[in-house]
Amino acid sequence: MSADNTQIPSPPHVKADYPHREVTEKIIGAAFEVHRELGPGFLEKVYETALIQELKEGGVHAQGQAEITVSYKGQPIGSYYADIFVDGRVICEIKAVQTLAAAHEAQLLHYLKATATEVGLLLNFGADRVQVKRLVRSR
Repeated sequence: MSADNTQIPSPPHVKADYPHREVTEKIIGAAFEVHRELGPGFLEKVYETALIQELKEGGVHAQGQAEITVSYKGQPIGSYYADIFVDGRVICEIKAVQTLAAAHEAQLLHYLKATATEVGLLLNFGADRVQVKRLVRSR
């Protein structure tokens, strides 16, 4: 078998069929590149801008402070501004804190539910290493 045809199976604990896998992997790779270049210590807006630039350079459509309609019982009631909305499918919530808290996850889950967006990434650039949480809205 040639190296070009070699496939490495996913570890047993990794779910291979999660929603929007290809785009979330690109986002996560871009987040690691941003953190590698900038390190911790900047405000969230700096990481947001750098991540958008990194995604666009990689050919991924990313919009900062994207307006997304919020619905209540099926009726639009207002707008939410996502830190980054990628390919019209993934909300990225950017943090620059020492460590993520349960409240950050709850915040993103509420955004997913209110906007009917299926997948969100919580990205924390404030620690020594990028912290990533992939969240999927329950149906």
